[in-house]
Amino acid sequence: MADYIHEMRALVGHRPMILNTAAGALLDDDNRLLLQERADTGDWSFPGGYMEFGASFEETCKREYLEDAGIEVEPLKLLQLFDKDFYTYPNGDQTQLITALYLVKQTGGQPLDHQTDETVRVQYFDLDHLPKLFNDQSKKMAQAVVDEVNSWQEG
Repeated sequence: MADYIHEMRALVGHRPMILNTAAGALLDDDNRLLLQERADTGDWSFPGGYMEFGASFEETCKREYLEDAGIEVEPLKLLQLFDKDFYTYPNGDQTQLITALYLVKQTGGQPLDHQTDETVRVQYFDLDHLPKLFNDQSKKMAQAVVDEVNSWQEG
């Protein structure tokens, strides 16, 4: 069922909705994190997006990563499920975002080299020098990635 979120928004307007999303954390060989500069707010976030009706979190992660970043990925590990974060979009849409964040590996494609409706650009960042992130959930997601990388270095 294509465009599920837009169909639901047409019915409920800006009223609060619980929405499922999935995102991926892709690290390069230097453990730098690939982020997407959002076209809607100019902030940075993890490539990812809303689940369509009938899709799984993993399928959503793969589809949205390709759309947002131009890269085909395979989820390796569920880093964390974020289930108590709220956000009101600039247009007034109120959401509770339930997001599955996966550590992913690249299996194909190339980082976007042009702007799309959702992405201005993609870029790798050092984990200790991240840009302004989209919302509180994005900040928590970045911390989950930092914690994961730190566990590798300690182990």
